Amino acid sequence: MVCADELGPVIPRTFPPAPGWSPDGHRIKSEIDYSRGPEKTWVYGALRPRDGQEITMTAPSRNSAYYQQFLQLVEDANPHGDIYVITDNLSSHNSVSTRAWLEEHPRITHAFIPVGACWLNLQEGWWRLFRKTALAGRSFGDRDHITHATRVATDQLNARARPWIWGRPAPPTRRLHRRYVYIL
Repeated sequence: MVCADELGPVIPRTFPPAPGWSPDGHRIKSEIDYSRGPEKTWVYGALRPRDGQEITMTAPSRNSAYYQQFLQLVEDANPHGDIYVITDNLSSHNSVSTRAWLEEHPRITHAFIPVGACWLNLQEGWWRLFRKTALAGRSFGDRDHITHATRVATDQLNARARPWIWGRPAPPTRRLHRRYVYIL
């Protein structure tokens, strides 16, 4: 079983300089960037909760062709047994071309989560760790920098991966700090 989802768009752009004053006493000015630009990048991810390993792939858009490439990566990374992909009901996940591709790969079965219940997909929790590791506080010059940051962050998170368990951990047991006071 793997939990799959897309993150994005991640936009390569440099941030304007910090507000302040230039050495000659003038206010620092930067161009205002209102557009997302043509260099949007989507990050596809699949978490295997059994051991916490992640597979990621970057793509310039979110469509059926790139989703099928991603499913091929998932199939290659899991060479034995059936693969159940837990994902949302996005149009690229349920398109005619994706369904035809899935017929040619009978090992992969989709299980769609209900609408409005994204918290059921464990991949969402992994995205939180990924954003903190790869994206937080960084600026990217182009799409290749995003791909490199994705690869490095995935390798780092996979190096310390542990099995994922859905739900809240049990509260710690409270030990009596003053045992002798309670005995008297």
